[in-house]
Amino acid sequence: MSENNEIEAKIILPKTAYSQLYTSFPVKSDFKQENYYFDTNNGLLKQAHISCRIRLFEDHAEQTLKIPGKNPIQHHYHQAIEINDDLKLEKAQDLLKKAEEKGKITFTGSVGDYLKKHFGSETNLCLQTFSKTHRILAQGPQNCELTFDDTKYPDGFEDFELEIENDNPALIESTLSLLKQQYGLVQNSANTNRAKIARAFSHRGKM
Repeated sequence: MSENNEIEAKIILPKTAYSQLYTSFPVKSDFKQENYYFDTNNGLLKQAHISCRIRLFEDHAEQTLKIPGKNPIQHHYHQAIEINDDLKLEKAQDLLKKAEEKGKITFTGSVGDYLKKHFGSETNLCLQTFSKTHRILAQGPQNCELTFDDTKYPDGFEDFELEIENDNPALIESTLSLLKQQYGLVQNSANTNRAKIARAFSHRGKM
């Protein structure tokens, strides 16, 4: 189990700008991941500004809750407390299979403990939507890591995103400023700080 304070800037990019950016920096790692998102059918977690997911990698998995922080250190970027449990890939696949068969899922570990404490043991969480991402981690300016995501959703929609996650908001701001100057990035309300779970709900099509 791990718990960390996540601070990140997120910008959805045109494909051409995305390609230009990710090929301009040294690649640290390159992999694929699948995100499966859960909530009650009446959106109980969404109402509490909480997201719940199982994430699959090639050889392992994890289950995660993102919950609002009580004392955020900044208000310009996305910030949340991330509660995370490592899972064996086979265990996560079995949970997803049972969720599909039974129409609901029961979480254990620290994620399950939080859900039981705050929502009760009878909360019926169901698979609501998913996304599949090709992720590239790169060494950006000022030694700040950049994350490039090419993501597809259930209805076939695809988007391209830059994420800058760091526990120092000033470093996020200065790195973004440099990228805007050098690559002409444009931020607006339509492309900034849009969570993947919200985009996955918008593009879930017919599950």
